[in-house]
Amino acid sequence: MIKPMLPALIDEACHTLHQLTLFVGNLSSIQYTAVHGTDARHTIGKHVRHILNHYEALLAQEGTAPTAPVDYEHRQRDPALEQHPDITLEHLHFLVKRLSRLGGHQTATHPITLAYQAGEQSALLVSSLERELAFLTSHAIHHMAIIALLADTQGIEIPDTFGVHPSTLRHWQRTSPPLHEVPS
Repeated sequence: MIKPMLPALIDEACHTLHQLTLFVGNLSSIQYTAVHGTDARHTIGKHVRHILNHYEALLAQEGTAPTAPVDYEHRQRDPALEQHPDITLEHLHFLVKRLSRLGGHQTATHPITLAYQAGEQSALLVSSLERELAFLTSHAIHHMAIIALLADTQGIEIPDTFGVHPSTLRHWQRTSPPLHEVPS
């Protein structure tokens, strides 16, 4: 019998958002909103908001009819989340609580419909809560890696594991020599 993945995927998503919470909690508003890039389009806050908006798009379907599609393209884009780290921290805590409760919902066993647009074509794709949580964790880690680069340009220290995918962390654990061995 295959063990359900949902609890592990929820834990992974919550762990990722917890890392982001710790990071944002150590930033000043100036660091959070500092502009980067030649076109001044990038800020740490914009990348954090983008991550949160994707999780919120998935969670917006909670309690709706099973046919309501998840739509990442038409998600909320709350500018307060990219400008105010204190508001963002509240959102992060709330998202982690909601994610933690997902495992007990009946929606965990039902297919999810995903609204997707490619060029001029729109489609409804069949997905699952598990698949969407896996996507959201990978998506968040990708943006956290960009955030790490932006933080580095400001001289902000970040943990070595920030913005590193769980699969890479597992690879590092498997391939790193034990601490008691001295390389020759």
